[in-house]
Amino acid sequence: MVTDQHYEQQYLDLMRHIWTSGDERVDRTGVGTRAIFGATMRFNLADEAIPLLTTKRVFWKTATREMLWFLTGDTNIRKLVEQKVHIWTDWPLDKYRKETGEEISRDAFEQRIIEDDAFAEQWGNLGPVYGKQWVNWPRYTPAGEGLYRREKNGINQIKLLIDGLKNNPGSRRHIFTGWNVAELDEMALPPCHKTYQFYVANGKLSGILYQRSCDLGLGFAFNIYSAALLVRMIAQQCDLEPGELVWNGGDVHLYLNHADLVEEQLSRDPFGAPKFTILRKPKSIFDYQISDFEVRDYEPQSHISAPVAV
Repeated sequence: MVTDQHYEQQYLDLMRHIWTSGDERVDRTGVGTRAIFGATMRFNLADEAIPLLTTKRVFWKTATREMLWFLTGDTNIRKLVEQKVHIWTDWPLDKYRKETGEEISRDAFEQRIIEDDAFAEQWGNLGPVYGKQWVNWPRYTPAGEGLYRREKNGINQIKLLIDGLKNNPGSRRHIFTGWNVAELDEMALPPCHKTYQFYVANGKLSGILYQRSCDLGLGFAFNIYSAALLVRMIAQQCDLEPGELVWNGGDVHLYLNHADLVEEQLSRDPFGAPKFTILRKPKSIFDYQISDFEVRDYEPQSHISAPVAV
């Protein structure tokens, strides 16, 4: 289907639908949401297209640093805060405040994470979130007498995915997930963008992201950019062209305390077509650096701030 509609309009239409017609629900955070169940959007990634929202500024370098951090398998915020990436700090900070009673500021907490090895080890760890499952899913081998031993090196789903795309592109099993049921309770936050699947046709790589829970006002902007980034990196590693990114949301919601964000964003019109380029091809997907990525022609409207519900 050919359409002249800006790629972002489907997002704004979904936001308006949820805000005006969504079910009001009590949620985990206690803030409350308006939500619908089940939504789909599609984004063409051809010709260097990238689904960065234009009705507000998206800090794409922050999202890129997070994705590169995921691919290392690290689960401690220290490497993030050293790069001035604060998006995961609220969860360990909230835990620290509750367990110690100390009303420490975020800046002071992060400074201690950076400077104090023992403090970072105790308070900076998020549990086995995203990257841990992506590149080091637990592997157990029999140890005799009905016992099992956890192996030092787990399953690298990303490596297996790329090997599969290169050697058996027609497979219907090009999938990785972070939803490890046995370890959900150990995670600071169970994975929201939980399952990815990939599809090769006519020399192009397309991907689907299934997101079980989507904060459409704040989180989505990062989620959709990061998924497109991942498709592009994997495509390059497999000598394919980027195709299409399909986004599927389960519980898609807007927080009730984000009224100013929603109403301001819905008053704006999307404009422009930013371009995304990978400047070199590293040896593997685990070797990209922030300097390898360039975004051009991105002229978004001003940033809209809103509180994160923890």
